[in-house]
Amino acid sequence: MGEVYKVGDSAGWTDAGHYDYKSWSASKNFRVGDSIVFVYNKQFNNVVRVTHKNFNACNATTSYGTYNTGNYTFVIRKAGHFYFISSISEHCQHGQKVDIRVPGPKKSSPSPSPSPSPSPNTTSEPITPLSTPTPSPSLAADGKKNGSSEMLFSFKLWFSMLLIVVVSMV
Repeated sequence: MGEVYKVGDSAGWTDAGHYDYKSWSASKNFRVGDSIVFVYNKQFNNVVRVTHKNFNACNATTSYGTYNTGNYTFVIRKAGHFYFISSISEHCQHGQKVDIRVPGPKKSSPSPSPSPSPSPNTTSEPITPLSTPTPSPSLAADGKKNGSSEMLFSFKLWFSMLLIVVVSMV
């Protein structure tokens, strides 16, 4: 179970007083599993979930859903932006709209691979690679890269690196 947020806090979902829903949503830290509760007078308001484009235009003609019960709960099931407006009169143009932003999971940086520990070298000669592969992806007749040549290049690169490691251990 996540947190429960009442849109507009004690003011609720209303056009009266021109509540600042943008500041309200910006002050919250929404997460997947949280619930967004719209409490409103169903005689004077509704809740319409819309696209970003329709949110900006205050356009409720195409929506994900229109709710007019006076108490609507939206459960956040995934990360993203969720846009809600009122389609009553000019309520949206007066600011009765809210953008619920839910960040995705934080991406952790991959840990760097440990470097192989240097083996004692009995000679004083530096070890140099036998050859350095040069990428040369071939193009198919349609101008797209040929996947098999990319795989071959990857294998050659991998094999050359393996050869360098083996030679350096000798």
